[in-house]
Amino acid sequence: MNVSTTARTTPAPRLRDSWAPGAAPVRTTVALDGNAGCIAEARRHAAGFLTRARDGHGLPVSARALDLTQLVVSELVTNACKYAPGPVRVDMMITGGLVELSVSDGDPVLPVARAAEPGRVGQHGLEIVMAVVCEFAARRTLLGKRITVRISLDDDDSGAPGSLRPGGSP
Repeated sequence: MNVSTTARTTPAPRLRDSWAPGAAPVRTTVALDGNAGCIAEARRHAAGFLTRARDGHGLPVSARALDLTQLVVSELVTNACKYAPGPVRVDMMITGGLVELSVSDGDPVLPVARAAEPGRVGQHGLEIVMAVVCEFAARRTLLGKRITVRISLDDDDSGAPGSLRPGGSP
């Protein structure tokens, strides 16, 4: 397994202040090679990031948010690996009671949610993602595309799950 991982978390000294207006958000990035094992690595990275934010810096991260973030990163990285072979980048940022998760890959084709088909096996990942996130956006970049979602960090799921903003920004 050849997984290339680079991670950085900033800012170090005053993470508790990241909730104050104008303060720098807490963020991390991981670059994956898109090969076997990168989906699990992305899940581990997301879980580690949120766990460090909660346990190490006292930021409010519910168990629900931790589970949903791992599910969403798994679905988005799976799609990137399946439809856009090559490197995948995962960026995470905590700001304003939300975790913002972006997955970038080299394919410029934007995903499209399919109509519900009870008999269909598979290809429900985007539907699942859109059902559990507060916001969703997909946009083309110079090198492909970036899918960005926002997930509430607390147990209150009233943040308009599934509100789709095609091509917009959350």
